[in-house]
Amino acid sequence: MTELVDAALRYRDDVTQFVRDLVAIPSFSGEEGDVARRIVAEMNALGFSEASTDAMGNVVGRIGDGPTKIVLDAHMDTVGVGDPGAWAHDPFTGKVADGVVHGRGASDNKGAIASHVYAGALMQERGLDGADVTVYVVGTVMEESFDGLALGYLLTETLEGVDAVVLGECTDLAVYRGHRGRMEMRTTIKGKSAHASAPERGDNAISAIAPLVSEIDDLHNRLGSDDFLGKGSLAATNIECTTASLNAIPDSCTIHLDRRLTFGDTLESAKAEIAALPSAARASIEVPSATVTSYTGHQLEMDAYFPTWVLDEDHPLVRAGLDAGTMALGSAPATGKWTFSTNGVSSAGRLGIPTIGFGPSEEKWAHTVLDQCPIDHLVASIAFYAALPAAIERQGIGR
Repeated sequence: MTELVDAALRYRDDVTQFVRDLVAIPSFSGEEGDVARRIVAEMNALGFSEASTDAMGNVVGRIGDGPTKIVLDAHMDTVGVGDPGAWAHDPFTGKVADGVVHGRGASDNKGAIASHVYAGALMQERGLDGADVTVYVVGTVMEESFDGLALGYLLTETLEGVDAVVLGECTDLAVYRGHRGRMEMRTTIKGKSAHASAPERGDNAISAIAPLVSEIDDLHNRLGSDDFLGKGSLAATNIECTTASLNAIPDSCTIHLDRRLTFGDTLESAKAEIAALPSAARASIEVPSATVTSYTGHQLEMDAYFPTWVLDEDHPLVRAGLDAGTMALGSAPATGKWTFSTNGVSSAGRLGIPTIGFGPSEEKWAHTVLDQCPIDHLVASIAFYAALPAAIERQGIGR
């Protein structure tokens, strides 16, 4: 056991209870207000230098006031619970059994929030191990519905000049350095309405778009791959048409596409691939957009494009993560990537801020009725995060 783990163990009971408290507060996307207030209260009780929420409702707690700025991010919202009867434990009690906290959000992402907050307490206790940095512990809103939107707002409107971002999404205590991106597209072909008793008088939009579905399946098979991130993918996930009635020829048909992006794929290249298909000659292709409203009433526009991002394995922030793991846990963590998407689509993908991930629990529990987080992971994560500021400073990040 390392000295940092020994120090983190003093917070074991407190961090466990804090996770249970957070799990007990439902916080679906757009409904995070109560859990945000609970997190701010805990930060204040632990003596954070500052603790508040921004205009969008993101929690921001500060430790230190040095020139290098580090953000520890975990999202406060969760997905729904589905059928409550399918759960072995009530999803909102934070049941502890066999050294594990159970309940909605335990793995994704409330275990990480609690670890971040108590790591902040340990950082203050240790004087950041002499590191001349500012650490912001943040809880972001609406990641489950609009990944990256809230963190992007925080990094551009609430904070300035952030040098490094560490995501608390579950990694099974490994250092993650990227994931595939994703985007949505709506591909529409217009036709001409006519009475269905005389279809030759119209131009059936369904018939016109039908060959495109097979071409999309063929394109998926031809998409490129990356040694680290894996293969891109493309799938038609919905089809809808407009028609005057069930005995009229449809005058418009739209296919909704889900595109997973590997290294080198961009919004422009993905749209161009669809446009180049033979049956897309008369199609329009658009990326859907929406106006998003947070629990505070703050509104932002966003489109359904979430960029791929990868940090090089030799990047100083990756090295800092491995160094922190060695210092805190006694050996360098494994490295890897997420299967799912994270707020890194904004911090790294859109803004180019060096980003890594390290978090308690495993991806396989996220969004399931077995949602859970091992208490030992909470303790290990506290130790890791507390070691990170000095490790980042040793790598010269932010200078």
